[in-house]
Amino acid sequence: MDEQQLQQAQLAAILGQDPAPFETLISSLMSSSNEQRSQAELAFNLCKQNNPDSLSLKLAHLLQHSPHPDARAMAAVLLRKLLTRDDAYLWPRLNINTQSSLKSILLSCVQQEQAKSILKKLCDTVSELASGILPDNGWPELLPFMFQCVSSDSPKLQESAFLIFAQLSQYIGETLVPFIKELHGVFLQCLNSSPSFDVKIAALNAVINFIQCLSSSSDRDRFQDLLPAMMRTLTEALNNGNEATAQEALELLIELAGTEPRFLRRQLVDVVGAMLQIAEAQSLEEGTRHLAIEFVITLAEARERAPGMMRKLPQFISRLFAILMNMLLDVEDDPAWHTAETEDEDAGESSNYSVGQECLDRLAISLGGNTIVPVASEQLPVYLSAPEWQKHHAALIALAQIAEGCSKVMLKNLEQVVNMVLNSFQHPHPRVRWAAINAIGQLSTDLGPDLQNQYHQRVLPALAASMDDFQNPRVQAHAASAVLNFSENCTPEILTPYLDGIVSKLLVLLQNGKQMVQEGALTALASVADSSQEHFQKYYDAVMPYLKAILVNATDKSNRMLRAKSMECISLVGMAVGKDKFRDDAKQVMDVLMSLQGSQMEADDPTTSYMLQAWARLCKCLGQDFLPYMSVVMPPLLLSAQLKPDVTITSADSDNEIDDSDDESMETITLGDKRIGIKTSVLEEKATACNMLCCYADELKEGFYPWIDQVAPTLVPLLKFYFHEEVRKAAVSAMPELLRSAKLAVEKGIAQGRNESYVKQLSDYIIPALVEALHKVTVVTFHSYTSLVRGRMVNTYTSPTRSFILLLSWPCDQNSCLFYTSIYFKLKNLLREPDTEICANMLDALNECLQISGTLVEEGQVRSVVDEIKQVITASSSRKRERAERAKAEDFDAEEGELVREENEQEEEVFDQVGEILGTLIKTFKASFLPFFDELSSYLTPMWGKDKTPEERRIAICIFDDVAEQCRESALKYYDTFLPFLLEACNDENPDVRQAAVYGLGVCAEFGASMFKPLVGEALSRLNVVIRHPNAKQAENVMAYDNAVSALGKICQFHRDSIDASQVIPAWLNCLPITGDLIEAKVVHEQLCLMVERSDGEILGPNNQFLPKIVSVFAEVLCGKDLATESTASRMVNLLRHLKQTLPPDTLASTWSMLLPQQQMALQSILPS
Repeated sequence: MDEQQLQQAQLAAILGQDPAPFETLISSLMSSSNEQRSQAELAFNLCKQNNPDSLSLKLAHLLQHSPHPDARAMAAVLLRKLLTRDDAYLWPRLNINTQSSLKSILLSCVQQEQAKSILKKLCDTVSELASGILPDNGWPELLPFMFQCVSSDSPKLQESAFLIFAQLSQYIGETLVPFIKELHGVFLQCLNSSPSFDVKIAALNAVINFIQCLSSSSDRDRFQDLLPAMMRTLTEALNNGNEATAQEALELLIELAGTEPRFLRRQLVDVVGAMLQIAEAQSLEEGTRHLAIEFVITLAEARERAPGMMRKLPQFISRLFAILMNMLLDVEDDPAWHTAETEDEDAGESSNYSVGQECLDRLAISLGGNTIVPVASEQLPVYLSAPEWQKHHAALIALAQIAEGCSKVMLKNLEQVVNMVLNSFQHPHPRVRWAAINAIGQLSTDLGPDLQNQYHQRVLPALAASMDDFQNPRVQAHAASAVLNFSENCTPEILTPYLDGIVSKLLVLLQNGKQMVQEGALTALASVADSSQEHFQKYYDAVMPYLKAILVNATDKSNRMLRAKSMECISLVGMAVGKDKFRDDAKQVMDVLMSLQGSQMEADDPTTSYMLQAWARLCKCLGQDFLPYMSVVMPPLLLSAQLKPDVTITSADSDNEIDDSDDESMETITLGDKRIGIKTSVLEEKATACNMLCCYADELKEGFYPWIDQVAPTLVPLLKFYFHEEVRKAAVSAMPELLRSAKLAVEKGIAQGRNESYVKQLSDYIIPALVEALHKVTVVTFHSYTSLVRGRMVNTYTSPTRSFILLLSWPCDQNSCLFYTSIYFKLKNLLREPDTEICANMLDALNECLQISGTLVEEGQVRSVVDEIKQVITASSSRKRERAERAKAEDFDAEEGELVREENEQEEEVFDQVGEILGTLIKTFKASFLPFFDELSSYLTPMWGKDKTPEERRIAICIFDDVAEQCRESALKYYDTFLPFLLEACNDENPDVRQAAVYGLGVCAEFGASMFKPLVGEALSRLNVVIRHPNAKQAENVMAYDNAVSALGKICQFHRDSIDASQVIPAWLNCLPITGDLIEAKVVHEQLCLMVERSDGEILGPNNQFLPKIVSVFAEVLCGKDLATESTASRMVNLLRHLKQTLPPDTLASTWSMLLPQQQMALQSILPS
């Protein structure tokens, strides 16, 4: 019997009358043996391919009749997988009788199944099938059945119906909207009257899901009267001591607060008051109280959907702040904290303390300083003046936590803030002193550089004194760490006077027996060196021997971090002092690193990551001298960059915790019934490696060429890596560096015989990938992305967490789990304000790549870039409109207005990069780009409008300037449309807009010929206003002034016949020299030089009366820096020599006398006597 016949026989047995073979197959699918399970999966897939009808009915029969709970549960899961609407969607392949039987059996099983866990899986299966066929009326019996269940006396059936309603609201909510009246009635009935908490929770879940699926605010408002009953579900559970149910209710209400906060607005006082009452109830479990706090914080954070709403409840903000402050008191003076070996030891800190810290940070960021600082100013002094060390400690911790969100307001009260912290440096309790140092470190980051500039003379001596606290190593180590924070925002000029004291103290700490103190000292030394740069050379000879000794001798496993930090310190010191000073030690250091690299290191050894960074810094220090080491550095670096995300997904209710749950590098998230573990250390190593690859390419230029063929395929796919933003950013930054390296290598003949076609090949690989990645960032919405993933409609209002539960709820293998986890990160990013920073970064990198590739870029790629620019402009404009809508919200306030302004400023960076890319394409392709420009005009013309921001107007003008300058005659057809805008913009209030406009006038004067001639008079009038502006030469206006002078010169040069030259040219001369815009200065001063060389009568004036002014201008240009090209300067000198030889002595003396003394001296040094 051949293999095919064997398979047929096996299938016949499995799907035959005897149930035993099929039950054995299902049992094998649940086996712990990989081999047995794999064989069963092969057989199951064969059944699915060859006889899906029989397989489906067998599973349904098992689900309905098996006495074994595990078999029924597995049958429900497998049926759901078969009925999932994905690429392998089975339902359309089933015959109509099978379909009818399945629908009937599923509803029958819902009625008869008693096991709650199986019933939940069964409801999932029903929901899965219904989401695919209900919108097309493929299951008309279902909704009547569900309403019947809800109206029955059976709590089990009621709960099942609500579970299905909840999922259908997520999947196909619009199908349920016509039943809004009936649903409102059954929801209200059950929430008010059901004696079962399980039913109430299921109903609450269904209500919240349904509210989220309603796109109309009036529809959502119809459910306002349910809110008291929804809240009663929570309070009744608490009153009955059923905290597990209460926590379920809280989690659902948190979901509602995040996605539909305005639904709560009318009853906000009651709802928030109830939540704070729960948070204050000491008798309740911590988990319950934390969830109540999470609800209020979530409402505060939901500012996109309810801007300013929570700031309207100051009494509650004060109460919440007090609750969080009280949680910070839950800390004990555990001896283990004092004897700790590492700074990470948090002995004595409770979960209350941790939650309090995190929530203060989030609250301050979401509500801002104007709301939080008055509350903090009222409550913190009370804590600071209390005798208990815990209260003093709590105030300092709170101050550090709120600094980021309150930075603008705290900067206005900096003296008070600094005094509050520095006064605590002398507190008798070491944990309070530690908290004071911690606060200074955090404030140095959040309030820098103002804090450093104004209070260095108080802060640095205080930190230095704390380093002498030898009785408390943790205080010493933290003082060293705070020096790091302080110096990162510090100029060398501020830091240098303190270096003697700080470096000497850090060297003492470096010899301390406590490793934690040594590590802190190394980190501080590294930062101080990095901030002081060449000023650190003075200390190099004293410091480097200690650093090298640690690097060589710290070989025990317990010393791994110490050795790693010594690498960091050595490399930063080397960069600070420069190659010449560091060269002798560099070889010895690199020999040690090479021997370490060749050794076997454990997975959790921090040496790997630190070494990757140290190598890159050494490369930056040594430049091309580093090339011989690249063959050692690159192989492990590439391996790190190619690491796959380490993601584990298990059932949340399983007894098996994710492996290494104690591992700090493993983050776990529980979403629905799944627990996801993500190894963050792997992602961080990958991010470090990608950043280092970018550094090498940037530093070594063509020297990096040998590695491009390995690095490009590693980094290009990471443009769409959503697990870790730093990985993606590094990949984006590397793209132009790789192209530049390849191009330089080809141009310099070191590309192993490869020519320009290699650069084109690389460009053809990188540019489309960047465009595609940009597309994912800018226009792929949550809705369309999820539809793309699962081929299903998913409600736009669903949160990323709930969406991920939805995605993970389908049975999937490990690869799918990895894929869906990446989607979770994608959805999280998309449902926040889209990340304008990464969008701007991608546009910037794309622009650089286009500049490097030049005409190698094909028309098809230009097309894709232009199409993407349209999408970027559309998406950006849409986000601005959404912000404008937010500004109309009932509770919108000044603080919210400030946040919207900041978001719009970030958005302008995107527009700026769009302008840069279009400028590059215009300069590269000139007139052949104009058909694309015509397409874009409908997107660009609105940017000229007065309702747009100055930056948008400036960018639009610059794009037209580029078209006029680069396309010349071909651009004349646009003059009628754009010149009126340009003339009007010359007198815009914004100096940057004026500069772009007057520059454009100069371009049009030069290349516009007859098209510009009729407008010369108006152009002169507009330029005159700019030039005669009373503050024209002040810093903010000087660029506009210089460009106006340049434009006036071009009108004199190209349209002399249309002006009164005897008036206009002397007026132009009178504006010279120009010194702000060095590019235009060179153009203008060359023009002047040319006119004098040809003895232009208008410039010299009657009887050479303007000659003294010309000589004066020449003198200023020659005395100035970079105001003329070398050629122009040389011609000016020749002209002056000629004048000296030919002018009558009286005229020469008169001219000379009008010069300033320094100009006379400069000319004497240039001209022979």
